[in-house]
Amino acid sequence: MKGLREKILSAVVIVSVVIFSSTVLAKELTKPTVTNAHWYPSYHIAAPSGWINDPNGFSYFNGEYHFFYQHYPYDVKWGPMHWGHVVSKDLIHWERLPIAIAPDKIYDASGGCFSGSALERDGKLYLMYTGHVDLPVPTKDGINRIETQNIAVSDDGINFTKLAANPVLYVPTDRGDISGNDFRDPKIWFHGGKYYAVVGSRNKAETIGQVLMFESPDLENWSFKSIVARSEGNQGDMWECPNFAEVDGRDVLILSPMNIKAEGKKFLNLQQSGYMLGDLNYDMGIFTHGEFEMLDCGFDFYAPQVMQAPDGRCILIGWLDMWGTPMPEQADGWAGQMTVPRELHIKDGKIYSTPVKELELLRGNKTFYENLSLTKATKLDGVRGDVGELLTTIDLTQSKNFSIELRSSGKEKTILSYDKATGIVKLNRDKSGEALTGEREVKLSPADEMTLQIFIDRSSLEIFINDGEAVFSTRLYPKANSKDIIFIPTQGALHLKQVTFYNLHAGIPQP
Repeated sequence: MKGLREKILSAVVIVSVVIFSSTVLAKELTKPTVTNAHWYPSYHIAAPSGWINDPNGFSYFNGEYHFFYQHYPYDVKWGPMHWGHVVSKDLIHWERLPIAIAPDKIYDASGGCFSGSALERDGKLYLMYTGHVDLPVPTKDGINRIETQNIAVSDDGINFTKLAANPVLYVPTDRGDISGNDFRDPKIWFHGGKYYAVVGSRNKAETIGQVLMFESPDLENWSFKSIVARSEGNQGDMWECPNFAEVDGRDVLILSPMNIKAEGKKFLNLQQSGYMLGDLNYDMGIFTHGEFEMLDCGFDFYAPQVMQAPDGRCILIGWLDMWGTPMPEQADGWAGQMTVPRELHIKDGKIYSTPVKELELLRGNKTFYENLSLTKATKLDGVRGDVGELLTTIDLTQSKNFSIELRSSGKEKTILSYDKATGIVKLNRDKSGEALTGEREVKLSPADEMTLQIFIDRSSLEIFINDGEAVFSTRLYPKANSKDIIFIPTQGALHLKQVTFYNLHAGIPQP
């Protein structure tokens, strides 16, 4: 199988390199510049300009958090993938580093360096990524692209060298019902004296998503272990960006299935991201798991990646965008951003995600109210802005239905609403500003109070409900003067135990 792949790669290398080189050379002098920063985030990771998508290589090395991302620096649209790179000592204040890896080898020349992961070994930082090559003509067996797994290594965490032995992993189509077209997004980790990798895959008919598992003694020589998890037919036709993690003593498979069919108000986004709780048998390569559950109920959340912090926390960052969705910021020279880092917990058999405590380092001026009973739409002095953090606790024993308008100007508004009879919270962005519409909802567990922690950052909202029981993430594109926050009782009075608003400082370099 490896010999066949090498022949195919050799046959297309000239075409691929010529196409890629001519494209990049034509654009090297026309790298986009951010011309208007009114929607550019203050504390969410974003590229300095150009395109950004999946999180990659989230890791800890030499006393710093390293975060990489899928990046095309020469346009505001997707193109041959590079790995952008930022580092932080506290997960919040990020410093830009040079592009870590770029498409310059026969195994990644046309499509680029697709998603992957990282880990530290013997004082070096190792990246494993997918090299993507588009074939000019499909093979006789219907293969139209070659995806392989490759290693790049660094002594200093800045300058990376691709191994001469690359590719280190080819798609094992001879080991089961495995498509030869889709084989990407490796996640590597160390366990019990061995290195393991999971890679996104689908079956040969390209109707069922699955995850393949591999093991290695040294990160270079890999053997196929199993199809470790597979769709039961209603969970998408390709599983991208798999992550295995341990959360509170349980094994968790995080994945991003493509093309799940909508079920009522569920699975309405073009693609989904979620998890399965279970137990991984390393000897057998079997993952016994429960149902697929969503990690985020909002409009814009995909391809999350997790890492284990030095203190043992499982930290997640996702792409705060969605394929197929308008991105008006492209007119300003940039496209896409990440979520804030989130800590994962297990409660009542489900994953809860909460903003990492380090976000408190961004807090500036504080406005505080307590024990409010509102009978009409109310704006509170000092509680407004296009960059900030809102925390409130609502007494549900005395409150019924209500809504909160965010980034409001009257004409523009993003509405979070709650119906006590059904327990349903809705997020509506029909009037959020440019380009975007729609509504998402989630049903909450019965409780006497509701807590909200809302992060506002120019063109995004992240809404954490009841300490991470549910999360809504969304992009929005309002005018600069749409800064009001309005509390609206829609049935009876709205009783607020407390309201706190913080102005937040910047966490990333501004254009």
